[in-house]
Amino acid sequence: MKSLAVSLLLLAAAGASQAQNQQFPTTTLSAGMNLIKAEVATTDPQRAQGLMFRETMAPNAGMVFVFDAPATQCMWMKNTLLPLSVAFIDAEGKIVNIEDMQPQTLDSHCSAKGVPVMYALEMNLGWFKQKNIKPGTKIGNLPKLK
Repeated sequence: MKSLAVSLLLLAAAGASQAQNQQFPTTTLSAGMNLIKAEVATTDPQRAQGLMFRETMAPNAGMVFVFDAPATQCMWMKNTLLPLSVAFIDAEGKIVNIEDMQPQTLDSHCSAKGVPVMYALEMNLGWFKQKNIKPGTKIGNLPKLK
């Protein structure tokens, strides 16, 4: 029985490690004069994985989520260890709203009601505020829509 428990723990740790090491394609986005090295999540499994299990993220790094169709979108922080800010972005690349998110919570953080978005950009907590990036700012070089 003890070996079964140890095996299950090892499998869980391996799963977390594998999830953390999943490779995402990257792109360089622009927000005014700021360049962002963004990992790109375009599939349901990639969007579900997101930044889970990451312990650090470079100062100008983030993850851009590309959705299948314009709609209200919500993000949450299950198994996400880093505090993050998320910008919800419309199909033209304009930030609609920005929300701050705390690690390992199940709270929903959603795009503004009635404004469909195609993208969400997660950055380290406070990054948008530090760079004076607000709703209405345009994000350049977003991945093309399907």
